[in-house]
Amino acid sequence: MTIEPITTHLDGVSFQLKEQHEFEWLKSMGNVFCVFDQQDSGNISFGVERDGEKVFVKYAGARTIEYAGEPKEAIIRLKKAMPLYNELRHPTLIELIDHYEVGDGYAGVFKWAEGECLHSHWSFPPPAKYNHPDSPFYRFRQLPLEERLMGLEQIFSFHAHVESENYVAIDFYDGSILYDFNTSTTKICDIDFYHPKPYINAMDRLWGSSRFMSPEEFELGAQIDARTNVFNMGATAFVLLGGNMDRSLAGWEAGRELYDVALQAVEKDCNIRHSSVAEFYIAWHSAGKRG
Repeated sequence: MTIEPITTHLDGVSFQLKEQHEFEWLKSMGNVFCVFDQQDSGNISFGVERDGEKVFVKYAGARTIEYAGEPKEAIIRLKKAMPLYNELRHPTLIELIDHYEVGDGYAGVFKWAEGECLHSHWSFPPPAKYNHPDSPFYRFRQLPLEERLMGLEQIFSFHAHVESENYVAIDFYDGSILYDFNTSTTKICDIDFYHPKPYINAMDRLWGSSRFMSPEEFELGAQIDARTNVFNMGATAFVLLGGNMDRSLAGWEAGRELYDVALQAVEKDCNIRHSSVAEFYIAWHSAGKRG
């Protein structure tokens, strides 16, 4: 049975839901100037401004168009995720201001971070993502190599920090990356599935994009650990500097020294990879100096 979407209007924006939902509480926070309603997580997010101050509000509780589950499940996940943003606080991570129950759902309020998501699939689904001149991903790939390397530096630094806090990254991909083209600043905007160690794959295929995922993230009962995150970081390097899933030297733009480090990181055999993100990070820096 096809459900006719319901259009809701808030201030100057509109969005669609599967059923009517109350958002008066949101209007009381200020002027809603943008909305992100296409995620399949069960969350809907808003940009809100009051007296020149902007915040990003992530909310679970409404029946969003792309979400197949129940709102109560999305509420539980969002509520569980919020403490992570304080526990893993870092200059590269968006800053949590507050989180609380509101209406029939749950909201997280973050400091607004300027930037564009590198996987804005609702505006630029593949192949437009890779070749449309307005696509944030395409524009990022046209930046000088040094600027892209700086973006990777911020991503690697954050994940070395995650590892040092005894966590593993789950569901990290380019949809988690914001890039501000005006200030050349990279931010991580979504760590909702990151998890304390130890973590065992209880799902067969974990959450995430296959472009970034290691073999063990598809294997029921596999341990997800530091070497898994090494793979994630190597895959990120190939997405932003190389041929994406084509990990040949021909598509790589950053020289042989860095290529060898990234290639070791994405070995199918986890025992061949660097033993930790910290070790990978050191090898990456060393290769950069040699290159």
